[in-house]
Amino acid sequence: MARTQDHENLVTATFDDHDAADRAYDKVTNRSGYGHDDVTILMSDETRKKHYKDEDIEIEEGTKAAEGAGVGGATGGTIGGIAGALMAAGGAVALPGIGLAISGPLAAALAGAGTGGAAGSIIGALAGAGISEERAKRYKKDIEEGRVVLGVNPQSESEARAIVKDWKELGAYRIHTGTYTFDPGAV
Repeated sequence: MARTQDHENLVTATFDDHDAADRAYDKVTNRSGYGHDDVTILMSDETRKKHYKDEDIEIEEGTKAAEGAGVGGATGGTIGGIAGALMAAGGAVALPGIGLAISGPLAAALAGAGTGGAAGSIIGALAGAGISEERAKRYKKDIEEGRVVLGVNPQSESEARAIVKDWKELGAYRIHTGTYTFDPGAV
């Protein structure tokens, strides 16, 4: 069950490598106390279609409903990682006009912000969800360039450090630690 999210404490990172993003997602969701509902995934809908091609993954625009094969894939196995999160019923949103595919705690906030006339962009949607404009601009650029952004609300500063360490080992960059005071570059 997802915890109440405080977006100010959100630890986020950008990944160039989609396999590394999958491993980073799995690393967090395999930690004690974290589940699939605790990790936010942001990418362009184009990136989702290119790198997570499973024909069973279809996200309805403007809704929180993911349709398809549920937890089973075309091969009959369980789909894990980001593809599995995007398939989870109620877990994914595609924002029309923005070209953003998202899953996790920020999905509902972004769906509400993204469909409003004032939002009109990834930056507006992220800012509407409580992310600073500066961070939103960086994420927008990363997302438009085909990268994946992951975010999680750690249970403590020590958990934040451990997540940052894990993600750095997997090739993450542009790491933000929210209100935590440590330097992610020094971890």
